[in-house]
Amino acid sequence: MDKRIKRLGIFMVLCFVALFIQLNNIQILKAHSLASSPLNPLVAKKAQSQPRGEILASNGEVLARSVVAPKKSTYQYQRVYPAATAGLFADVVGWDSFNHGRFGVEASYNQYLETHDRAPRSLRDLLTTRTVTDNVTLTVDPKLQQAMAQALDAIPAAPPGISPQNTQASAVALDPTTGAILAMYSTPTYDPNPLVSQHGKKENAAYTANVNAPGNPMLAKAYEDTNAPGSTFKVVTSAAAYDHMPSLTTFDYPTTQCIDLPQTNKQLCNYGRESAAGAEPCGGTIQDTLPQSCDTAFAQMGMSLQAVSMSGEAQAFGFNEVPPLDLPGVVKSNFPTVAALTNNDPALAYSAFGQQNVTASALQMALVAAGIANGGLIVTPHVMARIRDSQGNLVSSFTPSTWLRATSPATAQAVTSLMQAVVSRGTASSPPVFPADESVAAKTGTAEVGPNQDYTTDWMIAFAPASHPKVVVAVVAPFRSKTETGAQVAGPATCAILQAAIQSNQGRP
Repeated sequence: MDKRIKRLGIFMVLCFVALFIQLNNIQILKAHSLASSPLNPLVAKKAQSQPRGEILASNGEVLARSVVAPKKSTYQYQRVYPAATAGLFADVVGWDSFNHGRFGVEASYNQYLETHDRAPRSLRDLLTTRTVTDNVTLTVDPKLQQAMAQALDAIPAAPPGISPQNTQASAVALDPTTGAILAMYSTPTYDPNPLVSQHGKKENAAYTANVNAPGNPMLAKAYEDTNAPGSTFKVVTSAAAYDHMPSLTTFDYPTTQCIDLPQTNKQLCNYGRESAAGAEPCGGTIQDTLPQSCDTAFAQMGMSLQAVSMSGEAQAFGFNEVPPLDLPGVVKSNFPTVAALTNNDPALAYSAFGQQNVTASALQMALVAAGIANGGLIVTPHVMARIRDSQGNLVSSFTPSTWLRATSPATAQAVTSLMQAVVSRGTASSPPVFPADESVAAKTGTAEVGPNQDYTTDWMIAFAPASHPKVVVAVVAPFRSKTETGAQVAGPATCAILQAAIQSNQGRP
């Protein structure tokens, strides 16, 4: 009995010691982190009861602001997204919700937007209150964003029977020399205002309705979703040929509809709309096969380049890495590993023209085109232009920096010429996608998708002017009818966005 009491006493003492340690841990060591944690209801409530800085478009138009809330509201201030631009910029600006957290610029630059103490700049500052909010000016252009939205909305709908979650189009336009995102949009969109309602039930209902709506409007598909890039990936394979095996750039591939696929009893055929039987014969050197978008030639090119060169070139252009865009939720695009491609000619063949397990976001393919347009350098993409405090003083601004050296200037120039030929005599020429007087470099993509490859994901990437590019555009429209091509589906939208971007660029100081 005495032993049991002794053991119980020791156990109670140990519990007391543990409790003492934990109390000191919470009240002393972790006191500050717990008190300031965004998960602390008091912190969250305090943040919602203070104003936030404004979010502005590149032309100064207000995209988000805080206003004094009506009387008897839960919080003193209300976040407002102006009706004219709320849905237009939802994927970029995001929201600041009490129950569902923050998204977009509201999340990325929260430390500037929320009320905070400004560092003292003078002796006088030490004697006065320094509580401020900062205003974030973005790189996005409202007119170009509107043109992009209209262009995507004009893309023909997917055929019946496909889940709307898989069919929503998206696009990105950026400046290849600075990395500035000029416009970025996904269909369908949504209104973020109900997500910042002071009524919890209304806020939760809006969130649930958006998440469950056809196409999931709250998924920013331009950078949070990926699809098979199809023949737009031939830009990367072409660059790999110039970089790793230049002899392939002069090799004359036989003109054929199909080739025997090594290590299988199957054939690989060019795109044939309805079936392989309708595949177009093609061949020649890379000066012919890239403009024609010849699958059989690029399949052979990929098999010749082999795993290390193909995988290395894809990674040089940013595949298998998360692009450093200053927004939350950015996903990486995928290219098979060296191990997956080694001694696997079928995988090499299909990967070389953007099929197999290759996936890419619209943002990623815009960065691929930007690497070619900018002499081989991919500049870090960004939506923040500058941050100023409420007195107009500059707090921070974005300084362009290189993210990746994708390829050499010589290779970039060679691939640019090939992409110009796509427009003048290739897959974007008949019928012409771009006016003859415009200097555009482009590449189409028509990736066969679906359980039985019954549909296509249609792409186009382009930049202009080809000699001194100022704007890059990428457009993707998943799961369209197999009777159409990337030039037919994504081409008109790409042209409209590119023209609007060039006009907008000419109007800038």
